[in-house]
Amino acid sequence: MEEVDRILIHTLRTCGTEIPEEVQSVRHFNTELIVEAVVRCLRVINPSVGANLSHILPPGMSARFRIGTSLAQACQDLGYTGEVGYQTFLYSSEPDIRALLIFLAEKLPRHSQEDADQPAGKSAVLQREIATKIKQQLCLPWLPPSCRTAAAKRSQSLCLLHRFHAQPLSLAGDSSSKSIPPDRKEYWERYLPSVSTQLPHAYSLAASLLERNTSDLSAVQEWEAEWKSQGLASRLSPEEYRSRKRQRLQKRIQDQLHKFSQQFTENHIPGSSTQDLVDMLKAFTVEGGVDQNKGSRFTHAQKFTHQQDPQVLTEQMQRAAESLPKKDTQDAEAEQQELSSLQQQIEDMERDIQGLSETTKQLRLTIAQVEEETGKLQQHCDEKEKVVKVKKRAVELLPDAENNLAKLQAMVDGSTQRMTNLEGQWESHRARLMDEYREMKRLQQEKEDESSRWMKDVRDLYDKIRAAADEARRKEELYKQLVSEYESLPKDVSRAAYTQRILEIVSNIKKQKEDITKILSDTKDLQKEINNLTGKVDRTFVVTDELVFKDAKKDEPVRKVYKYLAALHENCSHLIQTIEDTGTILREIRDLEEQIETEAAKKTLSNLQKILEDYKAIKQENALLLGRMRQT
Repeated sequence: MEEVDRILIHTLRTCGTEIPEEVQSVRHFNTELIVEAVVRCLRVINPSVGANLSHILPPGMSARFRIGTSLAQACQDLGYTGEVGYQTFLYSSEPDIRALLIFLAEKLPRHSQEDADQPAGKSAVLQREIATKIKQQLCLPWLPPSCRTAAAKRSQSLCLLHRFHAQPLSLAGDSSSKSIPPDRKEYWERYLPSVSTQLPHAYSLAASLLERNTSDLSAVQEWEAEWKSQGLASRLSPEEYRSRKRQRLQKRIQDQLHKFSQQFTENHIPGSSTQDLVDMLKAFTVEGGVDQNKGSRFTHAQKFTHQQDPQVLTEQMQRAAESLPKKDTQDAEAEQQELSSLQQQIEDMERDIQGLSETTKQLRLTIAQVEEETGKLQQHCDEKEKVVKVKKRAVELLPDAENNLAKLQAMVDGSTQRMTNLEGQWESHRARLMDEYREMKRLQQEKEDESSRWMKDVRDLYDKIRAAADEARRKEELYKQLVSEYESLPKDVSRAAYTQRILEIVSNIKKQKEDITKILSDTKDLQKEINNLTGKVDRTFVVTDELVFKDAKKDEPVRKVYKYLAALHENCSHLIQTIEDTGTILREIRDLEEQIETEAAKKTLSNLQKILEDYKAIKQENALLLGRMRQT
């Protein structure tokens, strides 16, 4: 089996399966490697079938079961007669996988021109040219600077080597888009300098272009991943999704700025940094569409704290500034005392302002409570007034009670009739509205079904595009790997060694077939000899029984001989039956041992553990899907 596994692994590698070097037997194949090997073989055998199958197992268990079922159906369509299903790939056993891979290897075309007919990609050609240039430069001998030619100076001089230093570039966008302002288009067409003139040094052009291309590609990939995961689920257009995302970001920044401004206000942090934060918050609120005149609690606190009684503070500061030039060195202590007193007055005023602010808050709370109580009292008074009006009207109607009762009864009858007419009109109107509601609901359901179908098609298209891109990258990598392996192989090895090895394998198989044929022939001869001896024994017993039975009628000793003959025949029959039962039991023991080895090769315990883990994963996926459905 080891030789068969090595040939099978070599065949799978030729089909493009990435099998690690440490894997030398089918026994070491895991689920991912089995699926990849089967898909690669199917793609070579029937490209139309294999193109729709992915060689990478997804993380979700439901998708894994679908891939396993698709692979099983594809193998059955090719003519595989063995037992195959999703469990063959997900919970594999060594004999089943080996039989399936041997079947697929036999179905492979003998001379496949699939890779030979495909043209090489641009990246492969570029890499080949780069490798050729490097090899040519490495083959050139090193020369001292005085002996170099022009070509040697260009290739061996260090003056052309520069560090990889990228600079930001300004590039024009798509001018055909309608969302771009006209002034920006005009700037791109008339005033935007070329890329080479934007850089201070010409040698940083390649690095800057590579950096810009990498950032653009990463941005595109991040947008595709976000749109596929969140954008499609929101059922919005890309422009609406970007606009909503931008609004959420602006709102988050605004909330953070307000939060920090409140923290600055509560901590009473003075200085220019607080004013800068206030200015930035004002600018952001103006740009974001917030009313500038409303202000925030931080700006009100700033005005209340620092603009309280500005005339007194200004007069004090002016007196202090006018008195400073007139002081001499002898009046330093008086000046210091005066500054200390002014500072003490400022601190006292700040404490008074803080106390007044606390008093103002308490008064505002008291006013709010009083207004609330006043509203409740006003509501109670209105209710009392309504009751008084009804009672007053009833008292006015008491003198002419009979006429008033008749009028009231007529009004009630009229109201009843009018109510009946209104109910009839409402029923007709309600029936028409219900029909319209059902029709609109049906149309809405059809639109939702159609949108769901479109979303599914879009997801499938995204998956196909990604699979095609992965396949293209994989084929390029496979081509590079095959080229490197081909270049690393020794060129002096002929086909004679491989042919000799194949002939040895064929001769061993032929010898095994001859041994099996010989054993079968010996078994048949032995069975024939056993049958002849059994028939001879039976015939001999019959003849002896007849002869002895004739004499037993006349002679008493012969009668005992007849009894001994019958007992001997019976014991011999029991002995033969015992030998046959022993052989049957030995065969059953060997069969049971083979079944035990087969079950051990199937990895029943590990497959059972894997099934339990997959069952838990499916339960988690179902719970997650139920949670999403409830949220939607």
